[in-house]
Amino acid sequence: MATTERRPDLADLERPALEAALEERGHARFHARQIFRWIYRHGVTDAGAMTNLSRELRVSLARDFTLTTPVVARRETSADGTEKFLLRLADRRHIESVFIPDTPSMTFCLSTQVGCAMACAFCLTGRMGLARNLTAGEIVGQVRVLADALNMREAPFNIVLMGMGEPLHNYDETMKALRILADEHGFEMSPRRITLSTVGLLPALERLATEPVMPNLAISLHAPSDVQRGELVPINRKYGLADIIDVCRRFPLNKRSRITFEYVLLAGVNDSPQDARRLARLVAGVKSKVNLIPLNAAAGIPFERPSDEAVDRFARIVSEYGVIVS
Repeated sequence: MATTERRPDLADLERPALEAALEERGHARFHARQIFRWIYRHGVTDAGAMTNLSRELRVSLARDFTLTTPVVARRETSADGTEKFLLRLADRRHIESVFIPDTPSMTFCLSTQVGCAMACAFCLTGRMGLARNLTAGEIVGQVRVLADALNMREAPFNIVLMGMGEPLHNYDETMKALRILADEHGFEMSPRRITLSTVGLLPALERLATEPVMPNLAISLHAPSDVQRGELVPINRKYGLADIIDVCRRFPLNKRSRITFEYVLLAGVNDSPQDARRLARLVAGVKSKVNLIPLNAAAGIPFERPSDEAVDRFARIVSEYGVIVS
């Protein structure tokens, strides 16, 4: 039986790989720069629309490559202007991306997996389990779709990898996506405008510290002791807090950067004054800040949001230890 070779996806190729693919087909390598500009700066989703390329090259691109783009299946806007996009992928699976407007330069929150294997106790996505990893093209594709839908191709924006999935559990495709985003002929995103959030997969975290494209780092901490964190974030039973904090102390940071420790506050679980003091002592000496996130309660999540008074008390205690709290 004859087999059909899968065509490479233009959205999934870094520029050097695209240059090589073009050369293999008899085209000049410099066309990769033009193609990147069409896809990432002009929002083109069809090679036929790349009008400064020769007709021969456009025909070749349409024949020899695909150009996949997620499709907006649903779009919801909250009262505060936050917009949630449900995106349909080529295999009919769905992911979520979010536009957060109340930040200095606007923020796109991206997914890196369909579902998640980390099974964090307070996370709806964790209850789905992991269906599959996203490709680099699907990760960057979320930026392409949101930038187009929000008319923000020329506007500055930040990116946070805090949507569905654990970025470091999909390490290679996530890093490939960051390199595509940083390419000078594409979105030309500075790594300082990108934040990667992780529960702390230690081997991947150590590897991240050596990457040439170095995003800002956020650690999903959520508890000040291994006993508590093991209940909320099961991977902690494999990679404990002492090891995570040790890696954070050694993580390379530029002068203006800090590691963000994310801490979802759960009423009666991790929001006591003693928890606050333990957290402050845990992160002492790490160039960092703590981002306190009162739980956004949802059906199926067996936890409640603390009172405003409990949140304020927790923040005050942590800050009394000299820790920056947001």
